[in-house]
Amino acid sequence: MAVKEQPPGFHLLAHSAHLIEDRQRRMLRPLGLHAGQARVLHVLSDKGEASQRMLADQFDVSAASMSEMTKRLIANGFIQSRPSPEDRRSSLLSLTPKGRKLAQKVFQVWRELDELIADAIGAERAGRLFADSMALRDALGGRAPGRDEAN
Repeated sequence: MAVKEQPPGFHLLAHSAHLIEDRQRRMLRPLGLHAGQARVLHVLSDKGEASQRMLADQFDVSAASMSEMTKRLIANGFIQSRPSPEDRRSSLLSLTPKGRKLAQKVFQVWRELDELIADAIGAERAGRLFADSMALRDALGGRAPGRDEAN
């Protein structure tokens, strides 16, 4: 009789992340957002203002991708753009009042996802999972968008 081998740990982690991302996608859909746009709203809510270049760099996407993402948010009245006082070729983005309200709805979706995880594996294990996930992200050179390496 063959011994069933357990799948590699990274596969379990990736599969779990995929399932959570799929749930997030379905929960954000009624808000007219995808995950990347939700993260932009989060950073702007936290920082107040950010350049498209900084967002693109920290989200690890091309400038063109970030431009497309922010164009939609601007067109829908969630963020606004103004010329940067330091560099007129650059613009600074910030939330509009409508964008602040939408950001609060995004944060509610994220709280519900945290609750889903806590309900699935228990609050204590979820807390450890979240702390371990942050430690792994940091150890792999990641950081929360909107935060520089010093933070």
